[in-house]
Amino acid sequence: MPDELTVDDFLARPPGVPLIDVRTPDEFAVGHLPGAMNVPLFSTAERAEIGTAYMQHGRNQAVRIGLRCVGPRLAELANSLLDLTDPAEPRLHLHCWRGGMRSASVAWLMESTFGCRVAILRGGYKSFRRWVLDSFGIPRDVRIVAGLTGSGKTEILKQLAALGECVVDLEGLAKHKGSAFGQLGEDAQPTQAQFENDLALAWRATAPERPVWLEDESRMIGKRVLPEALWDRKNDARFHVVELPLDERISHLCRGYAGFPAGQLAAGVEAIRPRLGGDRAMAAIEALHSGDFTAACRLLLTYYDRTYQTCLTLYPPDHLTRHPFPQLEPRLIATALIESTRSAP
Repeated sequence: MPDELTVDDFLARPPGVPLIDVRTPDEFAVGHLPGAMNVPLFSTAERAEIGTAYMQHGRNQAVRIGLRCVGPRLAELANSLLDLTDPAEPRLHLHCWRGGMRSASVAWLMESTFGCRVAILRGGYKSFRRWVLDSFGIPRDVRIVAGLTGSGKTEILKQLAALGECVVDLEGLAKHKGSAFGQLGEDAQPTQAQFENDLALAWRATAPERPVWLEDESRMIGKRVLPEALWDRKNDARFHVVELPLDERISHLCRGYAGFPAGQLAAGVEAIRPRLGGDRAMAAIEALHSGDFTAACRLLLTYYDRTYQTCLTLYPPDHLTRHPFPQLEPRLIATALIESTRSAP
């Protein structure tokens, strides 16, 4: 019989043991355990047919259809799994949706026929999803790197990580920089479920007894939404507001965005035209096409600065610690933020 593991024990699998998801490709695409490989027992159409048979005719008829579907592919399925294991000590961790017949059937095949040691996830992917959403509700000491657009928050966060602090990169996980221009240079965003899954494991990887640093984000990062419990953790946190001169922020933005085609940048301006104002939007687009990125940034910041300052007023003043700096020097700023938290009463 396969070992049946809790989510925490399942995730703590030994190095080199493959993590196998036997759900359909469509289920896998919506969301899966990070690091999992999809070796489906049934296709999407086959699973639908089996589910309909179960509802209309009961378990026995559903099992018969399942055997008819998978029977001709058993050797191919087994070979695919064996190719992923260590021949000297074949082991697998696998799961399906509820930890039911699909995972049990594959586990039986691999154990009884090939002597493979198998562990299955109790409750399947469904239990993992509950674990994901519950994990954000656990109280943590959360600290936020805040600041107006162009303050180098992402670079500061990277330096905090390099200095040994616990950091979760929300924008990196969402594959979006969190503005109308946030998709530039990024891969396609993950699904909402996959974003939550990846975020939960990044959250789990930080030491629970230590502070964890996040970048200040709105509830939506592109089209992905922060889980409600994590949003609550963020809103109760201490905000470390990095303050830089306007020209320093503009220089940083120009370095980060000037390499993108003017047409792509203009599309970002169009996305915020109603809030920026028609005249400013037109002037910004003209500046972009003429190669004057400094003028374009100055115009765009009239909107972004006003919006961000308004958002900061929603937090209690005693939640905000302001840190003025003359220049954007991410490592120096990260060091100062760490020291300020150590010296705080």
